[in-house]
Amino acid sequence: MGEEIQRRHFSEDDFARFNAALEKETALLRSWFAHGELSSREATGGFELEAWLLDDQTRPAANNVAYLEALNNPLVVPELARFNVELNGTPQALYGDGLRKMQDELQATWEACTATARQLDNDLLMIGVLPTVRDTDLSLENMSHMTRYEALNEQVMRQRQGRPLQLDINGHEHLLSTHHDVMLEAAATSFQIHTQVPIDAAARYYNAAIIASAPLVAVSANSPFLFGRDLWAETRIPLFEQAVEIGGLGGASFGPIKRVSFGSGYVHESIMECFTENQQHFPILLPVDYDGADTELKHLRLHNGTIWRWNRPLVGFDADGTPHIRIEHRVIPAGPTITDAFANAAFYFGLQQAFTERSVGMEHELEFAQARDNFYAAAKQGLQARLHWAGKHVPVQTLLLEVLLPMAHNGLESLSIDRDDINDYLGIIEARIRTGQTGSAWQRQQAQQRHGDLRAMTADYLYWQQRGLPVHEWGH
Repeated sequence: MGEEIQRRHFSEDDFARFNAALEKETALLRSWFAHGELSSREATGGFELEAWLLDDQTRPAANNVAYLEALNNPLVVPELARFNVELNGTPQALYGDGLRKMQDELQATWEACTATARQLDNDLLMIGVLPTVRDTDLSLENMSHMTRYEALNEQVMRQRQGRPLQLDINGHEHLLSTHHDVMLEAAATSFQIHTQVPIDAAARYYNAAIIASAPLVAVSANSPFLFGRDLWAETRIPLFEQAVEIGGLGGASFGPIKRVSFGSGYVHESIMECFTENQQHFPILLPVDYDGADTELKHLRLHNGTIWRWNRPLVGFDADGTPHIRIEHRVIPAGPTITDAFANAAFYFGLQQAFTERSVGMEHELEFAQARDNFYAAAKQGLQARLHWAGKHVPVQTLLLEVLLPMAHNGLESLSIDRDDINDYLGIIEARIRTGQTGSAWQRQQAQQRHGDLRAMTADYLYWQQRGLPVHEWGH
C-alpha cells in the first residue's frame, strides 16, 4: 500500500480485469514456489516506524505536507492522516552489528525529523495511540491528500454497504464510538519489523512470528488510552481490527475471515497458502490497472497490501531481480524510544530464530487457537496476562524470564549478532519485565498522578522520550 495510484473510481470491468490478473499472478507465484525460484539468502531485517506530528498543546498537527516538503527525505513518507508520517530504513543482514546499524540509521533520521518539526513549531512523537487524539481529529478533512487513501476509504465503505464502523472496546473502561470512514485506522501507529527469510524455511519463520506475537505484545505494550478512556494495555489491536472491519470468504464482505486479524491458522506446507487464501477469500478493494510484466506481481502485491494480518507475508525482489519472501511483524506499537524499539526488535528476531531452529516446530506444541488466545490476552492485560504454554497456563512474566529470554539469546547467538549487542538489547527487555514498566504501565501511572490530565501526561511522555532513556528508567 505504499505506492500511489492514479484514480479512485472503478467499474465492474476494472474488478474483472484485476481479478483475472490476480489469478494469473497467483498461479505464477505458486509455480515459483514449486520450482524453487525464490531467494534463499540468509535472514535480513528491516523496519517501518510510524510517528505523530504534534502542536504546542500535544494534539495532532495536520501538517505533513509542509513538513515532508521541508524535510525532503525519501526515507520519510506520508501516512493515512496528515498528522502521521512513516520513517523507513535500509535493510541489514541479521548478523554482527546489523541491528546496531539499523538503530543508528533510524536515530539519525529521527534527529533530522525532530529538527524539521521544531522549525515548523511542531514536535514529533512515537507512541502506539496518541492519548490526546480526539474522535473529531479522525475525519476525512485530516486524510493525507493521496488517491490511494481516498480510494481505500471509498471501497471499504462500499463493501460495508454504507454501514458505519463501530468501535466497541471493553478494557479498564468501555468505549463506544461510530465512524463513517476509515480514519480510525490513523490512530494506531506501529513499529513494524520485516524479516526476509530463506524460502526453504519461510513457513517455519511465519509460524514462529505468529507464536512470538503474544510475548512481544505483552512486553512492548504502549497504547492504553483512546478518546480519554483507559482500555487495553495495547489498544491498537482492537482499534485497528475494528477500524477496517470487512471480511472475506467467497466474496462476502462480512464473512468470518477478516481483513485485519490474527490470521486463519498456521501455514502447513508453504507460505504460499497465505497468497492462495488472499486470492480465493478476499474481495478486491483496489482494482488498479497496471502495465508491466506479470513477473512483477503488481496486482498480487497490491491485493496483499489490503489484507492486514498481524503477521503478513510479503513478496519483494532482491537487487538482482530474484523474488523473495518477507514476513512483516505488525504487532509492536511505536515507541517509547528508539532504544526500546530495537530492544523489541532484537527480542523478536531472537525468538523467531530460536522457534524456527527447533527440531520440532513450535506450531506442533502450541495450537493456533492457543496462540491466538495468548495474543489477545497479552494485548488486553500486558505483563499481567497468563498465557498457554507447554500444556499449562502461566504468568507471562515468568514465561518471559525463565523460558523466552534465554531462547531469544540463543536465537541471536545463532544469527551471530554481536555478543555486546545481544546483552544490551535483551538486558533492556529483562529490566522492563522485572520492573513491570512498559510504556503502557508508565502512561497509566503517570495519568493517575496527573489526575487524568492526558495532555499533561503526553507532555511528560514527550519529555522522557526526548531524553532517550529506555522506558524502564523513566521517572514520574
